[in-house]
Amino acid sequence: MRRPGGIARPAVMGVLNVTPDSFSDGGRYVSVDAALDHGRQMVEQGADLIDVGGESTRPGALRVDADTEVKRVVPVIADLAADGITLSVDTTRAQVAEAALAAGATWVNDVSGGLADPNMAAVVADAGCPWVLMHWRGHSRDMHKLATYGDVVTEVRDELSRCADAAIAAGVDPDNLVLDPGLGFAKRAEHNWQLLAHLDVLIAVGFPVLLGASRKSFLGRLLAGADGQPRPVDEREDATLATTILALQAGVWGIRVHEVLSTVDAVKVWQAVRDA
Repeated sequence: MRRPGGIARPAVMGVLNVTPDSFSDGGRYVSVDAALDHGRQMVEQGADLIDVGGESTRPGALRVDADTEVKRVVPVIADLAADGITLSVDTTRAQVAEAALAAGATWVNDVSGGLADPNMAAVVADAGCPWVLMHWRGHSRDMHKLATYGDVVTEVRDELSRCADAAIAAGVDPDNLVLDPGLGFAKRAEHNWQLLAHLDVLIAVGFPVLLGASRKSFLGRLLAGADGQPRPVDEREDATLATTILALQAGVWGIRVHEVLSTVDAVKVWQAVRDA
């Protein structure tokens, strides 16, 4: 198994959204101090790297301009990097990635798989840093219209493979690539379940796979109450942990989560059973 960025499997990526409108924790870490405290806490709990995002990608979210995104993420990244914390920047923009890498980030997590900004590949290639390519078909505002598949597993695999090929052709080291199936992005609940059931197909492409199921709406709908209302976002952790164990058993490289401590505990249990 490749070790992008020197981080071994199974890796735990902690989510740090410095946005007012992210679906799970929007507004909680808008201030620099609150973001720094939470980032440091996640590292203390065992996160291998912290993913800092300055633009919400929840379904229906409107875009912010690049300057706003830079102003949100760079101060947080600079201070956490000064502590020696491994950081990724969650962005689809080359301008933001370049500023974040200059501030101390060492990863780029691109939910567009490199499709949103034609300059992103050059920034990543020049930096020589790991790059997470997520499956994507369009920006958040319109992506629900693009959730049409004949065979979602095959199509996601093939579209991600094309993104990886394009990255390599642009000069990105293949050992720095990580693939993410993009649960919830231009996908309905049934698509998410099918991808979870067939992670082995994505892993067989040959790149490390990162899974981000944490607190997502398809879990809330599965756990809906008798009134049909989805389980609230902050009550989806047990279901998230179940997806973590399933993903580890399938062989993923890493997990992207909001709740680090319980995830690290679950990983330790999984490792103990595996090693026994």
